[in-house]
Amino acid sequence: MDGLEVCRRVKSRDGGRYVYVIMLTAKRGKGDVAVGLDAGADDYVTKPFSARELRARVNVGMRMLNLQRSLEEHVKKLEEALSRVKKLQGLLPICSYCKRIRNDENYWQQVEAYVAAHSDAQFSHSICPDCYERLVNPEFEKIKTPQ
Repeated sequence: MDGLEVCRRVKSRDGGRYVYVIMLTAKRGKGDVAVGLDAGADDYVTKPFSARELRARVNVGMRMLNLQRSLEEHVKKLEEALSRVKKLQGLLPICSYCKRIRNDENYWQQVEAYVAAHSDAQFSHSICPDCYERLVNPEFEKIKTPQ
């Protein structure tokens, strides 16, 4: 297996961590450089090489990897922040009688409207057993009983 194939295989594996590849080769033609970079190499150094130049290119690679890790961390933090944006947090000013909530514009709105606007929640309405017995059943009884 030649260096190009090694580079292709390293770049094609899905291991999570990025691998920075510096191709060190005796092939120095412009077409050779393009083939090496197309194979996935991040940098290309030809022989004979200067140890100082190679060290400098390795340092560039390390800076690139550090920048990429930093970027990944920032993206992760932003994704976490974005997921929290649609969550209700903190105190909600709610009327103790009608249960409406005062929004940021100082208007009172139904709980369902407020929660739907500030989260991904959706509502379906039903009647709990206590409310059925306390409110709905008496209305049915009134309808059944002739007056």
